[in-house]
Amino acid sequence: MPKKLFTSVEISDPKKLVFGKAKKPLRYGFDLEIGNGYVVPELKYFPKPERLKDEASSVAVYQEITEQVLKHAINLGAERLQLETELPAILTENAQWGASVTHKQIEIMEKYHDEYGLKIGYRATIADLRNVKKGGLRDGFFHTVMDSFEANAEAGAHLVSIESFGGKEIIGHAIVHGDIGGVIFATGILGSIDVAFLWENIVNVVKNKSIPAGDTACAHANSTMILANGLVNRMISHVFSAVVRAISAVRSLAAYEAGALGPGKDCGYENIIIKAITGYPMSMEGKTSACAHTSLVGNIALAAADLWSNESVEHIRLFAGMAPVVFFEMLNYDCEMLNASIELGKVDELEGIIVHSNAFKDPQALVLTLESAVRIGKAIVVKKDYYHRSINAAKEAIAIIEENKEKLKLPKMELLYLKKIKNDLNNLPDDEESFIESKVAYYKKEVSEFTPDNYGL
Repeated sequence: MPKKLFTSVEISDPKKLVFGKAKKPLRYGFDLEIGNGYVVPELKYFPKPERLKDEASSVAVYQEITEQVLKHAINLGAERLQLETELPAILTENAQWGASVTHKQIEIMEKYHDEYGLKIGYRATIADLRNVKKGGLRDGFFHTVMDSFEANAEAGAHLVSIESFGGKEIIGHAIVHGDIGGVIFATGILGSIDVAFLWENIVNVVKNKSIPAGDTACAHANSTMILANGLVNRMISHVFSAVVRAISAVRSLAAYEAGALGPGKDCGYENIIIKAITGYPMSMEGKTSACAHTSLVGNIALAAADLWSNESVEHIRLFAGMAPVVFFEMLNYDCEMLNASIELGKVDELEGIIVHSNAFKDPQALVLTLESAVRIGKAIVVKKDYYHRSINAAKEAIAIIEENKEKLKLPKMELLYLKKIKNDLNNLPDDEESFIESKVAYYKKEVSEFTPDNYGL
């Protein structure tokens, strides 16, 4: 059983689901508060692989990035920021290398806090090295991943996160076949089972050294979103992608029921639903993540962000300077605008503009509005098991899209998918056990990488 089962939403009024304020704010790092009245930029960066040859070169390049960014931050007059290091595979597999990178960045951050009063936090995101065939999800590289969590927590990371891959071997098959039942199995059930298992162990490993901050459904919902592409080059249905996003909230919620406390990691666009359910502060990414991928939800993600992030940007030179420095400036100006609206009492107006600018461009954005987040959150928590939570999330997303299909101006293909998904959901069995049994039997034949033992099935 999870440590905490959410049976109601913490934020039931969409008007109280706002940027910069969470029901359960957090304080950590060097005098940094999140969700307590302002939005904070969270910068993500990635060195060129050739600069990660050994421990010394890895530490040197992250030291370079950190010093450049913090120097620019004080030059801009920034008061608060958070850095996130998404540890690449080599720095996760070699736990001491990653820990040394974290330790050096913490040292530099402390110096800038002491000398300039910068309020700073640091998130270490561990790479999910687990392989469904080589050692499985619960052995083999699982122990390597846990060693990396422990090492980075001991090195001083204020927050720890991961983008875990459980269920990924099934989701691709489900997407290609437009199979919403397959998505419920892959994302809602397998993904949730794996997230719960993983985060029970993470919470135990990091103990009180770091805050267990949360997971994302990036491998599921973001992969689907990227395949959906834009308004012209549609590779898969956008209605389908929107429903996958709603189901992904069930999976991401499992981390918080296992003991994660936020702030949720930025590439989980479903975090707005998680914030409504848990009341925990959330990091979000949107328009500034165009350095890594395109989307149709670039503005909507701002509406309830407590940290505003960019997706990993490569450490390369642009005209104005190195890319991480440039992207920090963009994030910081966005946050200053949001925070000015808080100071001026104009949150409702700015939030309304943000939502209106994006909500009806695409169903993928519509399911992430403030009202939609609360509705989907409520639909999830009235059920206790992953299966019925996933069905409820999907049905609520379909209902929201149907209510707004004229504003969305959906093309014929999307209307057909809307009808198909609704019919498919209505034809699912009520019994969770029989559903799982049928899907296990089916995917054991269809997907060679699928092994039920990875999920305790």
